[in-house]
Amino acid sequence: MNILITGCNGQLGNEMQLLEKDNPQHNYFNTDVAELDITDQVAIEAFVLNNEIDGIVNCAAYTAVDKAEDDKELCTTLNTVAPAYLAGAIEKRGGWIIQISTDYVFNGTKHTPYVETDTPCPDSVYGSTKLAGELGVQKFCQKTMIIRTAWLYSTFGNNFVKTMIRLGKEKPELGVIFDQIGTPTYARDLAVAIFAAINKGIVPGVYHYSNEGVISWYDFTKAIHRIAGITTCHVRPLHTEEYPTPANRPHYSVLDKTKIKQTYGIEVPYWEESLAECIAKL
Repeated sequence: MNILITGCNGQLGNEMQLLEKDNPQHNYFNTDVAELDITDQVAIEAFVLNNEIDGIVNCAAYTAVDKAEDDKELCTTLNTVAPAYLAGAIEKRGGWIIQISTDYVFNGTKHTPYVETDTPCPDSVYGSTKLAGELGVQKFCQKTMIIRTAWLYSTFGNNFVKTMIRLGKEKPELGVIFDQIGTPTYARDLAVAIFAAINKGIVPGVYHYSNEGVISWYDFTKAIHRIAGITTCHVRPLHTEEYPTPANRPHYSVLDKTKIKQTYGIEVPYWEESLAECIAKL
């Protein structure tokens, strides 16, 4: 297959590129904004047609959650409009699209893991634009797979793991929120799951993927410091209201992964094992 990967310079896009060598049966077109502007509908349709693209993995997104509250227009363009353009273009080729979405489509008021059939109720501009993106992609392409993920990190780009390691080395004390609960996702593990879906054959629908286990940001930070060998920084638990942010974040956003595991025969790694793997590479 000829597969277009957008957002190739991001965390997930970079991990996808690393795994391409393990999946040499396909031909890849790795693009970011310099190679293909996904906000340009004409450019997308030409690219998909001229390169005979069979499938798209859309890793591109506006992910600055707090900035999005004041930058709604650009956030909407990248998270809602552009995915619909991609879906419309690949539909004309009879192909498939994998759209990466987020736990932020939920407001986090549940106390048990979110399943795919739970009604979305976003509580931020970022979450609302990502949900609208899901609906648009499904509207314009029959073979759409949506993967909602959460707390993404990797060896690439800026992310929570790298920030906590840096701050842990710089500061004697850190305050981290303990009353927001979820599960981290190592972008490499998500990329492995995406390739499993591609190689087995896309079964359209909405899926949830994060690593296994449940923790708070505070617990996550403690584990990051322990694994990274940082012993000089004291980590204090904070309530959400002690650390106000422009965007509301879900207090509980654990995702149930049963569907993706059963559909594609995927085994999901435990968060701490994946974290250790990532930190070893850093």
